[in-house]
Amino acid sequence: MRVLTVRLPEIIERKVRLKAKLEHRSVSEQINKYIHDAIICEENSDLPFSFIKETLQAKAEIEAGLGREYPFGIIK
Repeated sequence: MRVLTVRLPEIIERKVRLKAKLEHRSVSEQINKYIHDAIICEENSDLPFSFIKETLQAKAEIEAGLGREYPFGIIK
């Protein structure tokens, strides 16, 4: 991993610090998450961010063993 210094406007820095605190992340981890999200959004510009976010969450749940198969065609 390389170290990169980035200058942010003060208002953005304060927002990043607040969001990092609320999400229990370091500032570096929060910036990394924002960059990761931005790259995914650019690569999938035809999809809403909420859909991308929910899809990634569902994928993580499956990988963690929390998913279950949906029984198609069964109405209860």
